[in-house]
Amino acid sequence: MKEAEFWKNESSFLENEDDKIRCLLCPHRCLIKEGQSSRCLSRKNIGGKLYSLNYGKVLGAALDPIEKKPLYRFYPSSYIFSVGTFGCNFDCLFCQNHFLVHSVPKKIEEKTNNYQDEVSPEELIGVVLKTPSIGIAFTYNEPTVWYEYIKDVLPLAKEKDLKTVLVTNGFIEEEPLHGILPMVDAMNIDLKSFSPQFYTKVCKGKIEPVINTIKKAASEIHVEVTCLVIEGYNSGDDEMEALSQMLSKIRPDIPLHISAFYPAYKMRDKTPTRPETIRHLCKTAQRNLKYVYPGNI
Repeated sequence: MKEAEFWKNESSFLENEDDKIRCLLCPHRCLIKEGQSSRCLSRKNIGGKLYSLNYGKVLGAALDPIEKKPLYRFYPSSYIFSVGTFGCNFDCLFCQNHFLVHSVPKKIEEKTNNYQDEVSPEELIGVVLKTPSIGIAFTYNEPTVWYEYIKDVLPLAKEKDLKTVLVTNGFIEEEPLHGILPMVDAMNIDLKSFSPQFYTKVCKGKIEPVINTIKKAASEIHVEVTCLVIEGYNSGDDEMEALSQMLSKIRPDIPLHISAFYPAYKMRDKTPTRPETIRHLCKTAQRNLKYVYPGNI
């Protein structure tokens, strides 16, 4: 556990109540009472200070092909060491990693698991250097809610000439993004839909900050975008046309991955996306973008 960055005390001296903290890491800007946690379950108000609960908690690690992130135009055919922790500032109904997002934080809080040990940034770098990897990918959960740990790892990775990758939903405020972007080499950013209503109802978030992150990151580093398509939710041809047009205005060479949905979490009753739907939407996006790839089919 480590004291978090990007928060402020918002208690009123006129109110007889516990200290409240405003988290400034993501656009939710959670107002957190003493003893309570943020929506992402990774930050907690303890004694009037905000702490990162997932600092050093490496809950998943694997050596993956870079294409699995997916990154198709960033050191292709190489391998990257993937790590993740718990917590996410979205609550997507189709989440593939809901155990890490929802169950693990509660078990850690209750100390009913084996996740109490911390891996220092130096220890993580040491492990990565022993693998045939080009660097580190922060993935599995939402990496931006692992902010303090990632910020400590990034400069150590740069010292060892390791590449650094974030696989992210892009839902982060501008100031914290600026704090890590110069040390990141590539991002895959999920653009889950081009509909504000989809983000509100299905992801419990907002689309505007995600688009802002894509714009900012694409102006400085390598960015690829992934859109997971769910039949009847974000599978419309008009929506894909608008989404790909928007990306082309940022950079027409941004690679777009259009991936098929498989039932998970709170959408287990939905049908998998048909391969022909993915292929059709790829053709739509190719009218505006240079690199479009089908996924999960």
